Amino acid sequence: MRFVETSIAGAFLIETDLIPDNRGAFACAFDEREFTLRGLNTHWKQHNFSQNVRRGTLRGMHFQLPPHEEVKLVWCPRGAIHDVVLDVREASTNRGQWAAFELTADNGRLLYIPAGAAHGFQTLANDTTVSYLVSAHFHPPSARGVRFDDPAFSILWPIRDPILSAKDQGYPRVQF
Repeated sequence: MRFVETSIAGAFLIETDLIPDNRGAFACAFDEREFTLRGLNTHWKQHNFSQNVRRGTLRGMHFQLPPHEEVKLVWCPRGAIHDVVLDVREASTNRGQWAAFELTADNGRLLYIPAGAAHGFQTLANDTTVSYLVSAHFHPPSARGVRFDDPAFSILWPIRDPILSAKDQGYPRVQF
């Protein structure tokens, strides 16, 4: 397991060591000692997943306000996603910046998203499942989002005309 620092403070791309054999492969996706060594969250309140039927499905950009902000550990056990972390933290020197990574069932990568950052993904294949551990319970009054296509961020998405929920389409544009 390798932790690769990203351009967003506190966000890490985690590369697993897939060990193949005649049955398939094995990898460790979470090791409390490794996360603790780096000062990362090791206490998860929820384990969520989303099933996405069609390529081009876009979910995001979501986050929760303090004191209910969430750390997320995202994995794609089936299919492939373009996963984006967007820094919307007021005190961050990275505020307004984003980074994107391809997570697939084949590459076994995970993305660690720090508290206060927004998260979203777009599916790159049909029948994609996304699994994520979350450090805080969902708290509807604290739930927020920003538009996936907000020109303030200019996030590059690989598939035009995404499949979106009405909620994700309705998020406001950000003004810093």
